[in-house]
Amino acid sequence: MALVWVSTLMCCLSASAQQNRKSRSQMKDSVMLDNVTVIGKSKTQQIREGAYSVNAIDVRSVISSLNSLNSIVDRTAGVKVREEGGVGSDFDLSINGMSGNAVRYFIDGIPLDTKGSGVTLANLPVNLIDHIEIYKGVVPTWLGSDALGGAVNIVTNRKHSNYLDVSYGLGSFHTHRGELNAQYSLKNGVMIRPAFGINYSKNDYMMKDVEVWNEQAGRYLPQKRRRFHDDYLSLLGQVEVGVSDQWWADDFFVTVSYNKVNKELQTNQVQNHVIGMADRQNSAWSVGVRYKKDDFLFKNLSANLSLSHTWDHTVATDTAHRKYDWNGDWIRSERNEINGRAFSERHVKRPLTVLRTDLNYRFSEQHLLNLSYALNRTGNNRWDEVDNSFVAANDMFAKHIIGLAYNQSLMNGRMYNTFFLKDYINHLTIKQTDLAFITGSQKMAGANTKNSIGGGVGTRFEVMPSLAVKASYEHSVRLPLARELLGNGTTIYANTALKPEESDNLNLGLFGTIRSGLHSLYYEANGFLRYVDNYIQPTISDDEGYLQYVNEPAVSIKGLEGEARYDWNSRLQLMANLSWQDARDNNRYKDDGKLSVTYKNHVPNRPWLFASAEARYSFRDLWLRNDRLTLGIDYQWVHWFYLSWEAYGLPETKARIPEKNLLGAQATYSWHDNHYSVSLDCQNLLDQTVYDNYKLQKPGRSVFLKFRVLFN
Repeated sequence: MALVWVSTLMCCLSASAQQNRKSRSQMKDSVMLDNVTVIGKSKTQQIREGAYSVNAIDVRSVISSLNSLNSIVDRTAGVKVREEGGVGSDFDLSINGMSGNAVRYFIDGIPLDTKGSGVTLANLPVNLIDHIEIYKGVVPTWLGSDALGGAVNIVTNRKHSNYLDVSYGLGSFHTHRGELNAQYSLKNGVMIRPAFGINYSKNDYMMKDVEVWNEQAGRYLPQKRRRFHDDYLSLLGQVEVGVSDQWWADDFFVTVSYNKVNKELQTNQVQNHVIGMADRQNSAWSVGVRYKKDDFLFKNLSANLSLSHTWDHTVATDTAHRKYDWNGDWIRSERNEINGRAFSERHVKRPLTVLRTDLNYRFSEQHLLNLSYALNRTGNNRWDEVDNSFVAANDMFAKHIIGLAYNQSLMNGRMYNTFFLKDYINHLTIKQTDLAFITGSQKMAGANTKNSIGGGVGTRFEVMPSLAVKASYEHSVRLPLARELLGNGTTIYANTALKPEESDNLNLGLFGTIRSGLHSLYYEANGFLRYVDNYIQPTISDDEGYLQYVNEPAVSIKGLEGEARYDWNSRLQLMANLSWQDARDNNRYKDDGKLSVTYKNHVPNRPWLFASAEARYSFRDLWLRNDRLTLGIDYQWVHWFYLSWEAYGLPETKARIPEKNLLGAQATYSWHDNHYSVSLDCQNLLDQTVYDNYKLQKPGRSVFLKFRVLFN
């Protein structure tokens, strides 16, 4: 009987095992049959595929190896960053041929100037950043901007979890960079977000082929000399305190920040003008509040409000009785170093008040109405502690920008349209009268108000999943900035007679993503036209090396650009882009009726043909679990271009900025789920002699080592 029970039990167990194996096999087959690949679009991809012509750069994926935002922005299609030297030097960013102050900078939709005039893309802590949006020519109303050439919006991380992100880097030319970014939530829901960044560099790189007096030859000869007066220090500290996801606010934060920049001046805008003691110091305090709420006041109305005030103070000291050369030697002089005028300790206080209101009303999922208002009020209080002949003045510049936009999504999202209007109002009060024969201040003294109207349209249509087309147009107005109208007290003369720029901007493009298995290829091609009246162009005086902004009556810009990005299994990434930008003087006659010799000339000091390429490959699980080693290489090429109008001078004596070929390499190793990383970045790998903005020489080969720790 026992044997029967045992036999029966064994049969049951065997049958059960067979059934389980069969069931598992069926489950496995079922899973295999039902397995699908879900492909979502990243935030940056969604932005690129909108109606506007826009580049979107994901910073998070390269943040462990990134040293400066300038370097990643400079490698995008249609955009070129031209620096005047090493770390902390002034730079010029161009978008589709429009550059300088025609491009506006924002952080989370708020003007970057609210952090202080010393805060730029070059010294902003990269640990803060999630992604960057670069709008070309046509700028959305919610930015509340009079940007003529485009806008750069830096979007910061907005995590809800607690974290601490710390990095430190050191590199060539005695360069150091440290950053801290953190968030801590209290039990009552209050969040504290401290951030800190420090940059320091001696910038003592070798200058090649600078003119040095040779006693034996009795003339100036090209020599190598090291920079000796170019120290740079910047500090940025910020604390945000507020709450999120409350019944009365989706976001409510108060921000206090402090920025300080100390910059020794080695040259002015001309490289053979050597400075040995003059410097510039800037400090700024800022306090601001921002509020964001969906269903604000009533359902379907969302509000994004902000108010800030910045106390900005710049001091430029030029009191040395010395005139230097590239040897570091000096002779006694009775003139200052920067422009050969009287000794000075120039103070400029520029208090800045910014108010922004952005309201969105959604009629349905397909229709949205946007109303925005922006106020920027800048003071310009100037005085001099040393130069008794300088007449103190307190100017004021205010602008109001009102925007109205209607956005619609049709055909299940395949078509997207936007229509918008903008009203620009600027009010200027001029009280300065010094150097009136240069600045025109006597003619423009007093108060005046001007008003301009702009508007445009944008559309995007998806032909098929791998092909879409987009087009946008805007009649845009740009009001001159305070530094253009009123100078900077050191190296830029005021020009109070500057007129607002006006431009008709047209973009036309196509884009798409092709996927096959583990392979993904994104492509984009764009063409653009810009017709600008009263184009604001910087010019340099040959004798003083001083810069002043002037109006060019008419400039036309046309161009093409293309970019392709390839990804295999999130391991191999390849990128290449090419940009052609043809900016020319379109004013046939001068004011006296004579034919202009610069008619149809290329706009000077502007690159017109350039390209970039990158390659990165990631190795995973090499030595530790979830570790990663990423190796990368990048290449940049810029065609030569003229420094001044090509009609001036003989062909053999015309100043031009030589062709640029730059090769860089990077290696980044991270482990413990990217909580720890170390990276090595080498720029100008072949140690080329490179000239950039105003034919000022950039550093040679440089190496930067960075350590980063991220705690969640």
